[in-house]
Amino acid sequence: MSANFTNQLINETSPYLLQHAHNPVNWFAWGEEALQKAKAEDKVILVSIGYSACHWCHVMEKESFENEGVATIMNEHFINIKIDREERPDLDHIYMDAVQAISGSGGWPLNVFLTPDAKPFYGGTYFPPVKAFNRSSWSEVLIAINKSWQEKRNEIEAQAENLTAHLQQSNLFGQLKQTEEGVFTKENCNAIFENILKTADKVWGGFGKAPKFPQTFTIQYLLGYYHFTKTEAALQQALLSIDKMIQGGIYDQAGGGLARYSTDNEWLAPHFEKMLYDNALFISVLCDAYQLTKNELYQNTILQTIGFIERELMHLDGGFYAALDADSEGEEGKCYVWQKDEVCNILNEDAEMFCSYFDVSENGNWEGKNILRIIKSKQDFISDNNIGAVEFDHKINACLAKLLAERTKRIRPQTDDKILLGWNALMITALCKAAAALGWDHCRQLAESNLRFIISKFRIGGEEKGFYHTYKKDVAKYPAFLDDYAYLIQACINLQEISSDQNYLLTAKHLTEYVIEYFTDPESGYFFFTEKKQTDVIIRKKEVYDGATPSGNSIMAENLFYLSVIFNRKDWFETAAKMTSSISAAIVKYPASFAVWASGILKQVYGINEVVIVGSNNAVVRNELLGEYLPNKVLQSSGAGEEDFPLLKEKNTKDETLIFLCKNYTCKLPVKTVKALLEVVNSSLGN
Repeated sequence: MSANFTNQLINETSPYLLQHAHNPVNWFAWGEEALQKAKAEDKVILVSIGYSACHWCHVMEKESFENEGVATIMNEHFINIKIDREERPDLDHIYMDAVQAISGSGGWPLNVFLTPDAKPFYGGTYFPPVKAFNRSSWSEVLIAINKSWQEKRNEIEAQAENLTAHLQQSNLFGQLKQTEEGVFTKENCNAIFENILKTADKVWGGFGKAPKFPQTFTIQYLLGYYHFTKTEAALQQALLSIDKMIQGGIYDQAGGGLARYSTDNEWLAPHFEKMLYDNALFISVLCDAYQLTKNELYQNTILQTIGFIERELMHLDGGFYAALDADSEGEEGKCYVWQKDEVCNILNEDAEMFCSYFDVSENGNWEGKNILRIIKSKQDFISDNNIGAVEFDHKINACLAKLLAERTKRIRPQTDDKILLGWNALMITALCKAAAALGWDHCRQLAESNLRFIISKFRIGGEEKGFYHTYKKDVAKYPAFLDDYAYLIQACINLQEISSDQNYLLTAKHLTEYVIEYFTDPESGYFFFTEKKQTDVIIRKKEVYDGATPSGNSIMAENLFYLSVIFNRKDWFETAAKMTSSISAAIVKYPASFAVWASGILKQVYGINEVVIVGSNNAVVRNELLGEYLPNKVLQSSGAGEEDFPLLKEKNTKDETLIFLCKNYTCKLPVKTVKALLEVVNSSLGN
C-alpha cells in the first residue's frame, strides 16, 4: 500500500528519520537546503530531535506529527527539521543546552524553535496533542510561537541573541584555581569515594533515586579505589550495584543485554530500548569485577551479553548496529514480557520453580505482565528449595533457552541499523577487556574484525582527512566528532595490549595528532566536540561531563596519559594533567558526573606501572597477566616495530621470557613470572 505522504526524509539512511518520512509534516534533514529556505522565506525553524529507540518520540509522532491538521500548521508557518541525535550529537548538545537554559530540564523528543539564522529562542520536550499535564498542546505552542514571531519579532530575536550568548559563555567553563600539585593526591581520591557513597543506594545498588542509570564509570572508580586502598565499602557497593542490575529487569534474563535505564529503584522496569554503548560499557565493568573476584556470575553475564550483541546487533561485515527499539507492535516492552500461563505452557513441569525464581505471578510485577527478574540470590534459592547447584543451573538454563526460542517467534523491536564510529570503538574496548579477563580469543577476533570494518567504511580519504561519524548501506557521512576519535584511540590502545601488535599504537598516535590539530581549543586546553573544518553549528561546544557515555575530553586525557609513556611525550602528559587540574574541584565534588576523570586521578596518584614482557614465551605470560586486575598499567609485549618504542628498547632476550616493571623509565630488576610481578606491584601499595 502506497503512503499518502512522503517528505524529504525518504532520502535519508537514519532509521529514526525514515520513521518520519511519510508524516504529512514537510520534514527536512539538517542541511543547507532547509537552512537557506528558512532565510529565503523568513520563517522560524522548528528543530525536532530524537532517536529510533526513544519511546516518547514515537508517542509524539503518532499523536501530533501524523495528524494532518497539526501538519498543516507546521508546514504553513515553519521550516521543519528532523534530527537523529545519534547522527548529529553536536546539534543535540547545543539545542539541549538551550532548552535546559529555558526550562530547567531536557530530554527527548527535543523540540526547539530557532530564528532563520539557527539561533534558539524557545523549546521543550514532549508536548501532548491536547492540553494536559500542565502542558500546552502542541498546536497551541505552534500557534503562539508563530503569533509572537509576527508581532514581537524584535523581542524574539533579542531573546535568541541572549540565549546564544549564554550558550557561548557557559562553554567557557573556567580554570578552577587549583594547581596540578593539588590535584593528584590521596586526599582527593578519598574525598571522591566519600562523595560517591553519599548518593549510593545501599539496598538496591546504584546511585541516586529513580530513574536509575547503570553509572558504570562510578562503579569502576569504586573497584579501582578498593584495589588501591582495600576499603571494603567500595568493593561492597560496586558489587552490590552490579549484582542487582544482573538480577533485575533492566537485564534481559532470557536473551542477555542491558536496557538503557530503570524507571524504579529496584532495577525492575526499564525503558526497554537496548543501546550498543550501554552494553559495551556494562561488559567493560563486568570484566573489571571478574578480574577482581573471579565470580562465575560475571563471566556468564559477559558471555551472554556478547552473545546478545553478536545475535542481534552485528553487521555481517563486522560492524555493530546502534540499538534496539523499546516498542514492538506499538507497545513498549511487548517483546520481552510474559503472562504466567504462557510460561507454564512452555516450561510444563519446570514452570513452578522457574516462576518462583524469576518473580513470575498471575497478576504480574509490571502493568499486569511479568518482567523476568531475580529477587532471591541463587545460593539462597537453592538452599531454600533443597536443590543441587548443578541440577538448578541445568534446569534454569534449559528453561531460559525455551523462552528465548519462543520469544524469537514474536514481532521483535526495530533495529536501529546505522553504525556509529564511537559506539563501535567502545565495543572494541569491551571486547578487548573480555579477551583479557576471560582469555577468550574469539573476542580479540571480533575486536580486530570491527576495527578493520571501521577503517574500510569510515575513513574519509587519506590518513590526513580523518573519519566519518556514521555508516549505513555503503553510505558514510558527517565528519567524526571528538568522542569518535577519543574512543577509537582508546580501542587501539586496548587492541595492542591483547595482541602485542605495535601498529595499533602507531594508529593511536596518528589519531591523537589529528585530534590535537583539528579539535584543540588553545585557550582552555580542552578539545572541542566538533573539528575546526565543520561550519554548520552556531557554536563549537566543549563537553567535559561523563554522562551516558564518557566525555571525549576525559577519554582523551586518559589516552594522552597513556601514550605519553609509550612515546615519551612529556607535552602530552602535561596537556592531560592540565585538563584534569582545571576541573578538579568539580571532579572531587561531583564525581558521578566526572567519574572517568576521577579514575584518571586515582591512577596517577597510585602511579602507572609500565610493564614490558619480552622473550620467546611472551604471549603466554602476557595472557596470564591480562587476566589480573591491574587498572593502572601501561603494557607492551615484544613484537614488530620495537625500535619505535622507548619502553621496548634494549630489553631483548634471545629465549628467556622476562617481565620488566618500570616507572618513569626507571626499571626494577626483571622477574620471570606474573606472580612475582604482582608481588612487586602490591608491595608498593602496602597490600
